[in-house]
Amino acid sequence: MTATVSNSPGKILDYPTPRDPAAPFMPSPELRALQNAGVEITRVRIWDGSTPWILLSHAAQRTIMSDPRVSANDHLPNFPFMNRAIAETIHDRPKTIFDTDGEEHSRLRRMMTNSFTRHRMEKIRPKIQQTTDDLIDKMLAGPKPTDLVQALSLPLPSLMICDLLGVPYEDHDFFEKHSRVANARDQSPDDNRAATQALGEYIGKLIQEKMDNPEEDVVSDLGQRVKDGDLEMADAVQLGVILLIAGHETSANMISLGTALLLDNPDQMKLLRETDDPKIVASTVEELLRYLTIPHLLQRRIALEDIEFNGEVIRAGEGIVSSLPAANFDPEAFPNPTKVDITRDARHHHAFGWGPHQCIGQQLARIELQVVYPTLLRRIPTLKFAVPFSELRFKHDSLAYGIEELPVTW
Repeated sequence: MTATVSNSPGKILDYPTPRDPAAPFMPSPELRALQNAGVEITRVRIWDGSTPWILLSHAAQRTIMSDPRVSANDHLPNFPFMNRAIAETIHDRPKTIFDTDGEEHSRLRRMMTNSFTRHRMEKIRPKIQQTTDDLIDKMLAGPKPTDLVQALSLPLPSLMICDLLGVPYEDHDFFEKHSRVANARDQSPDDNRAATQALGEYIGKLIQEKMDNPEEDVVSDLGQRVKDGDLEMADAVQLGVILLIAGHETSANMISLGTALLLDNPDQMKLLRETDDPKIVASTVEELLRYLTIPHLLQRRIALEDIEFNGEVIRAGEGIVSSLPAANFDPEAFPNPTKVDITRDARHHHAFGWGPHQCIGQQLARIELQVVYPTLLRRIPTLKFAVPFSELRFKHDSLAYGIEELPVTW
């Protein structure tokens, strides 16, 4: 592609740009039109009136988001926050792996990666399978139609992340409620502060209990790091809160959206239901991750130095927004990107971000999805929408894209 950018104020898009109601799975028509016109980077106007750069192409994101001159430090002036609530409460939160750079980021990340290795996640695959089957058994024994979000999409990842972290699942109503507030794009600073404080107090108390009576779970690991002097308690609490929110919210949305996308593409759904090829199952998950890109508004950065890309210069101190959905629909990286093709090799997608801050829990998410989609379709081969597609309500105003309810029957 060749970057073509106009910085004329009248031509700067307000971001986020609305999706087409007739194509709610895809990025907005405005972003796709820019991309199809060969635009790789341009400016957008965000909620506070500032005009950060937005990265639209797969190549631009790979190049710029891995550049050491790009920082995740959201305490720097002009950082392109997602909303006013996050901007006004930023100093209430300690810095973590999500907003540090270089060696400090690497040090903090190393503390977490052992808990989420592919090998360790594979060991819990049988438990994910059993939990999925148990939830489907309960769903089949219940009334029709049912809301797949409440019956399967939300409880499965919540149960798994609770087990992995060492969080009592009986508290799931509490943390799911506050997670929804924390992820709302239109939240007020007071609501954000109250939700994160409630979750922080909950995780802090749990860490303290695990320090006294450790078990084999991530919260106990965090407690041990505090005892060893590797982490401050405030840092451990913040990590625990973020892992709890991300561990169930994103996967829950992915299960619902992925199922809806398959139901809307019956030829692909049939192929997945009838295959016993693990490669097809794996490629299905990667293609659905590409197509749906749950963290649709995330990955914000700021330039520490001037950065040149294809003739355009991002100046030091300017904000950068990575449109992950746009990169995942880049025709240069994914030919015929609007087609759902579960046999496509989509492993180079950016659904987990790109660069040193890629999602730590991506292996857990992959395995959950590799289990849940084929199991659901084989166990309920006649699964179908219980309402017209046009009645589905999508989470346009959430930082994690998703669907409010998915009424299904069989």
